Amino acid sequence: MQHKMLMLPILMAMVVGCTTSANQQSSKPTVSTATSMNAALIDASAKGDLTVLGGATRLKQERSELLKSSINSAKAKNVILFIGDGTSDSEITIARNYIEGASGYLKGIDVLPFTGSYTTYSIDKSGTINYVTDSAASATAWATGTKAYNGAIGVNLKGQAQASLLEIAKKAGLATGNVTTTEIQDATPAAMYAHVTYRKCYGPSATTKSCPTNALENGGLGSITEQLIRSHADVTLGGGAATFNEVATAGAFKGQTLFAQAQAKGFNIVKNASELQAVTKANQQKPVLGLFAEGNLPVIWTGPASVVGGNKLAPVSCQNNAAFTAQTPLLKDMTAKAIELLKDNPKGFFLQVESGSIDKENHAGNICGQIGETKQLDEAMQVALQFAKQHGDTLIIVTGDHAHTSQIIPIGANSPGRTVSLLTAKDHAPMAINYATETGSSQTHTGVQVRIAAFGPRAANVNGLLDQTDLFFVIRDALGLQSK
Repeated sequence: MQHKMLMLPILMAMVVGCTTSANQQSSKPTVSTATSMNAALIDASAKGDLTVLGGATRLKQERSELLKSSINSAKAKNVILFIGDGTSDSEITIARNYIEGASGYLKGIDVLPFTGSYTTYSIDKSGTINYVTDSAASATAWATGTKAYNGAIGVNLKGQAQASLLEIAKKAGLATGNVTTTEIQDATPAAMYAHVTYRKCYGPSATTKSCPTNALENGGLGSITEQLIRSHADVTLGGGAATFNEVATAGAFKGQTLFAQAQAKGFNIVKNASELQAVTKANQQKPVLGLFAEGNLPVIWTGPASVVGGNKLAPVSCQNNAAFTAQTPLLKDMTAKAIELLKDNPKGFFLQVESGSIDKENHAGNICGQIGETKQLDEAMQVALQFAKQHGDTLIIVTGDHAHTSQIIPIGANSPGRTVSLLTAKDHAPMAINYATETGSSQTHTGVQVRIAAFGPRAANVNGLLDQTDLFFVIRDALGLQSK
């Protein structure tokens, strides 16, 4: 049960101001480019004996030259954006400690050379700042470059549709992908293709009730799922099959299920790992739609629930989740297949990949599910890094959408809320995790800044303090796209 994760704080004045104009053209990557990119990745492990002078330090060499050699202001051909839902420094540290030990490092995101933080606040419809965002407003922020209210999907404060990175990339002729471990209608994936006033308007019935201005019968764009069928990526993978059983209430497919509509539109619908692996082609004429669960995909790990007073119980370990079968694709496998299907487009591709249940397990106070899904994110990241090291024109960015409640506390501390103690895999030491933002069944998000890291062309723009909306412009400009 190994694997690796997120981002190293590196402060260097030399990269400030490395933003370049979007119209600079990239040259075809050479062997030397790929070699220099590979060299730019950081070995973040501790040096050795943690008990001696310098043994716990991670800095093995002067990084100034390394960072200067990593600066690449050429236009990116491809961008792969990784999102850990509900993933901030706390969730990353917990996963690192459990999987790799306190002195270890996660081999995906911990190796990225450029790192910063971004603010995640949303704005209420009244114009008042809301310091604690939800996933919908945060996804809308980076997908469209526009601040929104909690619950908004791809719309501004007035409910007006805002063009997303995926839509802009499609218009420019790039291949596109949208991958998640949650329902494909959930906030993070939905913000890339849908525009509704409320995030739960998955199907026609919910849209008629909760998003009437978006309902097809009222002249709107339709539910999130109906918009996906009409305005889709080349590759869409995740859960959410249940909503496709709903029946359209208006439009050309009135009275038919959304499944029937997707089939009529030419989707190649796959429902398990074997069917996904058999796919060899995806484009706008024959888009791939992977629906691997009725709702969210099962998490890979399970374990004891956090409980009041759990800090005083014996530490436990995580186990494989029996509900995650061989026919459920891992996030790394979905990522590999998406890259395989998108990479041959001569204009490049834009791909978003989300490990969405880090957030959901955090809400439930299920630490093993949370760590396992962080592991999934990191393993998917390693797949993308292998591709990027071979293709010097690929920008990889990893971040979370908002912070969450889990925190490491001292063993035996009399902390409020629910706690569980884990026996860490590498250190064989106990680690207590506490959830204390709610006394009820579901924990809440928190409002602190979230980490962001990058590797590849234009990666130096990811440094210092940014806002979520900056991510839209970093990606748009790296690809040389225009919003209109």
